[in-house]
Amino acid sequence: MLRSHKIALIPNNKQRTYFAKACGVSRFAYNWALARWKERYEAGEKVSEGALRKELNSIKRKQFPWMLEVTKCAPQLAIMDLGDAFKRFFKKQTKFPRFKKKGVRDSFELSNDQFQVVGKRIKIPLLGEVRMRESVRFSGTMMSATVSRQADKWFVSITVETDDIPKTSKNQAVVGIDVGITALATLSDGTKIAGTKPHKHLLPRLRRQSRALSRKTVRSNNHHKAARRLARTHYRISCLREDCLHKLTTHLVQNYGVIAIEDLNVAGMVKNRRLARSLMDSSFGEFRRQVEYKAQMYGRTVVVAPQFFASSKICSCCGTKQEVLLLSVRSWQCEICQTDHDRDINAARNLEVYAIQYLKERDINSNAGSSPVYACGEQSNGTLCEAGR
Repeated sequence: MLRSHKIALIPNNKQRTYFAKACGVSRFAYNWALARWKERYEAGEKVSEGALRKELNSIKRKQFPWMLEVTKCAPQLAIMDLGDAFKRFFKKQTKFPRFKKKGVRDSFELSNDQFQVVGKRIKIPLLGEVRMRESVRFSGTMMSATVSRQADKWFVSITVETDDIPKTSKNQAVVGIDVGITALATLSDGTKIAGTKPHKHLLPRLRRQSRALSRKTVRSNNHHKAARRLARTHYRISCLREDCLHKLTTHLVQNYGVIAIEDLNVAGMVKNRRLARSLMDSSFGEFRRQVEYKAQMYGRTVVVAPQFFASSKICSCCGTKQEVLLLSVRSWQCEICQTDHDRDINAARNLEVYAIQYLKERDINSNAGSSPVYACGEQSNGTLCEAGR
């Protein structure tokens, strides 16, 4: 199993300068290779990332001697990343690769033979040892490392091939989860978990710092200082959001055997300008991503209801479906059984019932006498994804 551990670094001024240079070399190599790729492709020539790496190696000593000031992995692995980006593009998984911009997701990569971790220090070629906030949590073979910058802080993400399997509980309970704005997650047992909503709480600070930045002369020292202050606030928002999501998703996969969620069209939902900010602050897509990959690690099952499954409109007691139920209606009464429903709790219970019925049908369709093997994750058509098996 490949697991990554992201650790904050404590670099001095010399090391910060080295990191900035390495990020610049990585960005330049990526943009150079992308430009060359487009030129050759338009000329009808066959292009590959291996040929571009060889070409750069043959000319960099004369044309780009400043590349030799940092590790050789910075330009080489950047071009390899470009090759992977084109593979995904040709498979229609992503859009056409775009040129990188300075200051936006600055990073560079290191192969496993170009760094060494000893305790709370990482040794990098042409730089030496850099202090880390903590040691690597996982034991195993270190495969790669990525040094990146967020705001004015530097981090290293170390990928480890490990046999450490997270401990799992024997609880195999089924739970339905309805995500929302008022409550980040509502469980089918009636529990409501409120989100932190960090963007909402820090929005006044963001507005104040954005106004201060707009008043500064571009490229002046005061402009850079204001930009760093604004970046630190955005970084704090992302940290608060990730902390909330990681704690919630880890709790779910540790305490439930089957987790039922909805396949939400988040891209379509955020087109509503009245709800877009709150929807993005809740981060529904990241919630689902974390649930799926953690469930795979813990050996859990994730069942995703189809996009048009009417979880809120169906009465969880008698199964009657309401024809119209406005988004502003947070509680309603069933006309048939006269049961009062909380909209979110009712949706979570319907998701739990959907998961139980789905797994029963899978058991029936499986071979007689064989124990069914469930997978983690699901496609939008309601079938469990085999990758998590």
